[in-house]
This record gives sequence, structure tokens and C-alpha cells, in this order.
Amino acid sequence: MPVLTRLIPSPLVVDIRAGALNDLAGVLADQRISSSGKLAVAISGGSGAKLRERLAPALPGADWYEVGGGTLDDAIKLGDAMKSGRYDAVVGLGGGKIIDCAKYAAARIGLPLVAVATNLSHDGLCSPVATLDNDAGRGSYGVPNPIAVVIDLDIIREAPVRFVRSGIGDAVSNISCVADWELSNRETGEAIDGLAAAMARQAGEAVLRHPGGVGDDGFLTVLAEGLVLTGISMSVAGDSRPASGACHEINHAFDLLHPKRAASHGEQVGIGAAFAMHLRGAREESAHMVEVLRRHGLPVLPEDIGFGVEEFVKVVEYAPQTRPGRYTILEHLDLSTDQIRDAYADYAKAISS
Repeated sequence: MPVLTRLIPSPLVVDIRAGALNDLAGVLADQRISSSGKLAVAISGGSGAKLRERLAPALPGADWYEVGGGTLDDAIKLGDAMKSGRYDAVVGLGGGKIIDCAKYAAARIGLPLVAVATNLSHDGLCSPVATLDNDAGRGSYGVPNPIAVVIDLDIIREAPVRFVRSGIGDAVSNISCVADWELSNRETGEAIDGLAAAMARQAGEAVLRHPGGVGDDGFLTVLAEGLVLTGISMSVAGDSRPASGACHEINHAFDLLHPKRAASHGEQVGIGAAFAMHLRGAREESAHMVEVLRRHGLPVLPEDIGFGVEEFVKVVEYAPQTRPGRYTILEHLDLSTDQIRDAYADYAKAISS
């Protein structure tokens, strides 16, 4: 019998631990990612300067590039600036905007990317997507997976705790996203990749069920692993489907309708996921999700992030337009404005009791 397998695009190195940043040069050399130490390092102008001062002695062959922001133009400029050097790899050292710019720039000049995350705000640190602002708003651009992911828990703890909370919301939302994917499979015949779904769901469940808090190494490790696995699940699926459902449609609607008032990605998808689970009749799962989000200090009602009931109703009503062709519980129920209002009242009552 032939043995049939498939190759899964994934990082060569995943190093998640306290003090990981101190060994960056050695890890890259040992794994033959950069034996020469000739690296192009993308950093922010703020916290990145401090990290450069700390890391520069260990990376004598590196050139440092300050990233202006998180736009497509910034990423293109970064790639153009890096063309002049003969580098082994690009290192994105920072938060989501820096890593996404570095991803795009590395893909543009044909070099592997090493993602060194300084916060855990969302699952993009290991995904095959670069999310960048452009003239039309915000776009998602396909890029190769990072060849290495390094997450130093000591650095993560130095970032504001809101970043960890955002990552929790994003990871936990996987449970709702996979439920939406399975719903679409049943109702529309959309193909579902069982491995990608399993990876995304288990990443979310691990974070949801871990008893630790945002200051615990054990919990931070599980969260970091969950975000990395979620990124790989998208590569397996060839699409963002394992980690993007009704909750992410609601998040995008918040961003588009209220760009100056929107909260963090993880806060918005957390609210969206708990509400979506309620809509699909999974009341116990929704209540448990709300309990965990509250325990970690995340919002569970739109009022918690400064939005009124009617504003949230309009957000939910608009949400399906943000992802045309995607089928989630929102498209399935196709609720009227009054029905959304009633469903939200029921949700708010259920989680307050």
C-alpha cells in the first residue's frame, strides 16, 4: 500500500521561552538560516531602538532598518531599501505591523523571514498573510510563512498587558471560526480541511481551558503556541478560513464603520465570537467563553468598548458585507435589524445571569 503524505509549510524553528532573544544569533547559525550573520533587521522607531541597542553586539553583521508604519507603502519602501544588501534573511523584530511589513518586504526581495515577536496581540506572527493599510483601507497579502519564529517571554511581559489580552481574544475566537467553517460545509458543501480545523480548534481550546493568567510563563507559552499553530493552520488550509468567521466579520465591520473608535482586534473578535456562539445556540459554550474572557480582563459586551446597543446592531447587520462569499452563522440566519436587536438582548441577559 502506498504511503500518501503531504508537506505542511511551517517554520524551521519555533523558539518560545524566557530568554530566547539572547540566543537569536546562535539559533540562526545552528539552523543554517544565517551562518554568516548577514541579516536585514526591521524594527520600529520606538521600542525597536532599545532592542537594537541590546542585540547589536550579538549581531555584528546585521543592518538595521526602521519601519515607518504599517502601510503597503512602508513595506514596499522597506523591501526596496533592503535590495542593496546581500542578506541571508530578513528579521522582523517587533509587533504585528513591523512583522507584517517585514513579511511583505522579504517576499518582495525573495528572502526568508525570521519573525521575532515582541507581543502576542494576534495570530498573524506565523501566518502566510501580511495585513497592511492601503489607499482603499486595509488589505491582506499572501506571503510565505516565516522560516523561524522566536518569542521571548521576558520581552512579552515587558509589553502592555493589553497586547496579551488581545491575543487571548484572537486565539479563543478560533472555536467560533471552526464552527462557522463546519456550518458552511454542512449547508453549502464548502470543503473543510480536517487537519487545519483541528489545529485551529485545539489552539483555541488550549487557551480557553488553561487555568493560568496573563503573568504566568505557562499560560503565555500556551498562548504563544496557540497563535503559532493558528498561523500554520491557515497555511495548511491555504486560506484564513480556520481562524476567520462571523467574529472576524464583526471585527472588520467595527473597523470600517468606526475607524477612529475601534478597539483592538482581539477585543472585537472576542465579543464577536461569544455573540456568534450564542447565535448558533451553543449557550453553554458562549457562557464559558464569556467567563474566560472576563477572567483575563477582556470585554464581552460592546458597551465595554464604548459602543451602544444600536451601534452594535448596525455593526452585526453590516458584517457579512466585509467578506463577500464567506458563509457563517450570520449569513445562515440572515437576521433582520429587529431580530439582531432581540438576539443581542437575549445574549446580554444570558451572560449577566
